[in-house]
Amino acid sequence: MTLVTPVETGVSLEALLRAKDHRAARQADCLAQYYNTVISLTLVTPGEVKDSIRYRNTMGVALQACDQLLWQQGWNTLDRQVIWLPTGPEALWCVDHVATDVKALCMQLEQTHPLGRLWDIDVFCPQQGLISRKALGGGKRRCLLCDEPAHACARSRRHSPEQVIARVEAVIDDWFTRD
Repeated sequence: MTLVTPVETGVSLEALLRAKDHRAARQADCLAQYYNTVISLTLVTPGEVKDSIRYRNTMGVALQACDQLLWQQGWNTLDRQVIWLPTGPEALWCVDHVATDVKALCMQLEQTHPLGRLWDIDVFCPQQGLISRKALGGGKRRCLLCDEPAHACARSRRHSPEQVIARVEAVIDDWFTRD
């Protein structure tokens, strides 16, 4: 299933919260329907604009990387959903494999792919719920601009939105202008 909406639209906090609720409902539906591991992929998109050609291209690379990871592991994909929303692209996979193994490889993908820092890959187990990075010995995600925990920088507003957006755009530019 793929849904498409226009690009370059700013979104409100209320729209973001509704999108988060809808995503949680889709995740719960997948867990209930398949009773297997669910991968949920979104992008790190600071600022009001969550849907742009840059973000769609970045999501395209993320989709390809996740699909390739699942294929390389030989894990059976029971469902795959991609939704292109004004609040940002979202994808879900339901995978017939142990959630902790899936999370470990998704964390590795986030840490090693040049665009991986812009991907937020959550993994859910039908029995345990969200599998955290901490549960697998992974550290907290780091800020895009400094070495502090990302959550702490975001909460304290240590960096201006313009600085964070510029860093995200630089990471995207570096990837798409390589070679």
